[in-house]
Amino acid sequence: MNAKVEAKTFRLDGLKWLVVVLLVGAAVAGNSYYAEIPLLYRVLAIVALCLAAVFVAVQTEKGNSFWNLLREAQNEVRRVVWPTRQEATQTTLIVVVFVLLMAVILWALDSGLGWAASKIIG
Repeated sequence: MNAKVEAKTFRLDGLKWLVVVLLVGAAVAGNSYYAEIPLLYRVLAIVALCLAAVFVAVQTEKGNSFWNLLREAQNEVRRVVWPTRQEATQTTLIVVVFVLLMAVILWALDSGLGWAASKIIG
């Protein structure tokens, strides 16, 4: 069996990253240069330039691997068994009570040591 796996080739990655940097730079410089234009239009232009930069970045090897990582992470989040509302509430209350208990213990220890130090010092 000859199963050839075609690896996706990524050409001109350096040039693509340069385009990404130029697009983001254009967004920053354009926002500053066109300060008199209403904010809505500037935000729309920045979003469009950033989306174009993301599109170009995903075409690179590192960008594509990062995109695949995000997709795999999203699939993992879907597979997680999330606690019920009652379980989450009970756990939160236990944590809050424990934190308050530890705060009281540390306050008592601090006060006791402070009192002892003041008695020793005079």
